Amino acid sequence: MLRNRILPFVVIVHALASIPAKGQNFEPKSIRFAGAPDYSDAELLSATDLKPGAALTYAETNNRARKLLNSGVFSAVAFKFDGQELTFQLTQGSELLPIRLQNLPFAGGKDLDEKLHRQFPLYHGLVPEHGGLTESVRSALEQMLASQGIKATVAAKPFGGGATNKTESVNFSITAPAVLVGEIKTEGTIVMLDPKASAILAKFPGTPYDAEGSINQIETNLSDYYKDQGYLEPAIHASAGVKPAISGDAIRVPLRVSVLPGAQFKLTGIQLAPGLLITPAEFDHQSRVHAGDFADGSSLRENWKFIERQYHDRGYIKAKVKATPTFDRAGKTVSYVVSVDTGPVYTMGALTIDNVTDDLRTAMLAAWKIPAGSVFNEGSILAFFATHGVNPALEQVFSGVNCRYFMHPNDNTHVVDLTLALEQKR
Repeated sequence: MLRNRILPFVVIVHALASIPAKGQNFEPKSIRFAGAPDYSDAELLSATDLKPGAALTYAETNNRARKLLNSGVFSAVAFKFDGQELTFQLTQGSELLPIRLQNLPFAGGKDLDEKLHRQFPLYHGLVPEHGGLTESVRSALEQMLASQGIKATVAAKPFGGGATNKTESVNFSITAPAVLVGEIKTEGTIVMLDPKASAILAKFPGTPYDAEGSINQIETNLSDYYKDQGYLEPAIHASAGVKPAISGDAIRVPLRVSVLPGAQFKLTGIQLAPGLLITPAEFDHQSRVHAGDFADGSSLRENWKFIERQYHDRGYIKAKVKATPTFDRAGKTVSYVVSVDTGPVYTMGALTIDNVTDDLRTAMLAAWKIPAGSVFNEGSILAFFATHGVNPALEQVFSGVNCRYFMHPNDNTHVVDLTLALEQKR
């Protein structure tokens, strides 16, 4: 990683320009910044506390340059004086990142960004992974909490996600005291009259509060609950309360939840697209929901998984079911047209068996029935572990452990290497 650096002080000599020595003062008539198009000269002047016409020493100018460098926004800063104009040449640093407020009991967004920008002119809603600007925002957030009577320690750390775990934002979180979900108030009489919905919400108070996670989890859990009863378009909104409750050992953030279940839909039919690997009769035989029944979301999801499994067992391990609903909201009915994006066929690659003795590995390899190069069948893995009467010795072993499998598909060769593992039951 390249270190931030200040380039040497340079004086450009003009014919009539007087050149101050390092110990002398000089008074630039104007101050200009180059190389930072995202920032105005006014913002940069404010960030460096510079004013045209004010007397400066070399050391003072160098300190102003270092202030820009230490912000973490720039990777290099150079300055020069030609007798009239002081010019700073700036080099943009690494990518700046949005801020994420993990468990702070106030909202982010435009209002907070404007408040921070007034304090820190270089803050445009983004901060470096590390640096003075990030530290300034962290300290300011602590002060904002203190103004609400909340004495808390805020930490700033890079936050990443996805398969590559790439840094996506800088996460600001209260590390002490604990921040918990507080009292939950509901809007909508249906929640108060529904003990199961009330029971879902009752699980949250006292759990760690996360501004995104707690809200999303409540909305998802309630949404799934109502969809499983045929309320396919529930409007559920959770939000943090205005004033947290503060005690000696914790900050408790109250939540408000509004629930409008909407209409309860009945199913009129499910139409399979032509050419699917399953017949309508086979589909209807396994389905737990039929025309005239309430459109039970759980049963519908099981239907789509059943179709996916038929494709996964024939090598289409990336197959995805697309179920397109058509609503008759006046009649409170819904129908579906189901198609499948199959993707390519994958074949069996290498088999690895972990966490077993050599003798057991030999026995399992001998019993395995999918040779390399054949069409991959995910269902055969479950059948292998659920042996009944075919290989009693293996069946006895499998019954006493947790059987795991891990697929390693190569999307270029369309070959799946497979790892089987046995784990002791807790």
